[in-house]
Order: sequence, then C-alpha cells, then structure tokens
Amino acid sequence: MQFTFAHNNFNVLDLEKSLAFYKEALQLTEIRRHESPDGSFVLVFLGDGKTSHQLELTWMKDRKEPYYLGDNEFHLAFKVDDFSAAHALHEKMGCICFENKAMGIYFINDPDDYWIELIPQKM
Repeated sequence: MQFTFAHNNFNVLDLEKSLAFYKEALQLTEIRRHESPDGSFVLVFLGDGKTSHQLELTWMKDRKEPYYLGDNEFHLAFKVDDFSAAHALHEKMGCICFENKAMGIYFINDPDDYWIELIPQKM
C-alpha cells in the first residue's frame, strides 16, 4: 500500500479575489473546477505547473463570516528560485505577514488570512 499527496484545501469567502491573489502572488493556475448542481459550493484546484500537488479552494455560497483559523499554526510552503524578486513582489502586494531573516524565510497571508511560507530554492 502506498499513499501520495494529492492536495490541500483552503476555504475562501471570495473565490475571485482568492484566485486573483494566488495567480499574482504564486503564479498558480486553475487546473479544474467543480460547481455543485445546486450552486451551494464551488471547488477550484490550482497547480504550479511543475508538481502534481494542488491547492483546492472551496467557496461555500451561504458562508458570510470569516473562517476561524485558530492559532494559524498550519501553513503551505513554497520554494522559489528568485527569493529576492518574490520578496519584492509580495512587499509590493502588502501581503508579507512575518519574516524570519535569521532563517532566510518569510510568510505571506492570503485574503482569508491563511499563511504561506516562502523559502529559497537552495534551502
């Protein structure tokens, strides 16, 4: 028996805003989507074009209040080949929420306040 990663899920309040964020901030593109027949939810799967791992964004029609993320101790991590350029982009976007310069990493937060770690490719 063998298990392999498939995807992670983030629930989002504004699907279009989240899609625009992930495209601009991380160059993720939509791979596929599933819309429920009754319109109650939409699932959009994003990919990086290099790996098979995907990020699933779930939008629920009736959800109006922000999702409770607890202490936000979980996160996704991305390696980036041009760390300085990524940092400049994210600084311009205003989405850097935490930096650990001693470790050479930083975090951005998406429109729903999920944290995403950025690390240099060579780390």
